[in-house]
Amino acid sequence: MAADKPHYHGHRARLRAKFMERGAGALADYELLELYLFNSIPRKDTKPLAKELIDKFGSFAEVITADPEELVKHKGVSEKIVADLKMLQAAAGRLSKIQLLDKPILSSWSALMDYCRAEMQFEAKEQFRVLFLDKKNRLIEDEILGRGTVDRAPVYPREVIKRALDLSATALILAHNHPSGDPTPSQSDIDMTQKIINAGKTMGIVVHDHIIIGRNDIVSFKTLGLI
Repeated sequence: MAADKPHYHGHRARLRAKFMERGAGALADYELLELYLFNSIPRKDTKPLAKELIDKFGSFAEVITADPEELVKHKGVSEKIVADLKMLQAAAGRLSKIQLLDKPILSSWSALMDYCRAEMQFEAKEQFRVLFLDKKNRLIEDEILGRGTVDRAPVYPREVIKRALDLSATALILAHNHPSGDPTPSQSDIDMTQKIINAGKTMGIVVHDHIIIGRNDIVSFKTLGLI
């Protein structure tokens, strides 16, 4: 007599069906992660690991954006699983970026916010990004020009403007994250932004905004009257 199939085989089919019939919104975070882990762990019940990772990192989004070194420390998380999770993160970023391409960013503000969240919301260390725009305010390039600690990323205004000139950009949107969760601008954020604005003026480059991404909110310098 053939051996009985592992109990999780039927569960996997039911969870896939639930996802296909009712969508991701019908699944708890651990269920969505469990479903994704089916591809990484084909012959094992993935529910316990999914629940453990959600408990440790906080949410589905925080698991896939977690530091690889922190992920692999967790029992049961292989380098393959880490690579799969990072590919999912990269795919989410690419999908968000597509919404910005070939469109004036200033008229696609919600798409810009979604993209910034996808790329930076759960980063454990501060990073400073610059979105370089052409004369029609379309995205030319998005680059990380500063990586740092949990509360500071070094930024050099001259390097920002030099890169803008290299790309023939005429406008910029600055963005960085606050891993602490509080998106309130610091005095150093304000001072650094002003230095970039001043440096850009001499070259005919406009800074449209500086966006700070926290865990649950986003702050715009323009909205605050700081630009």
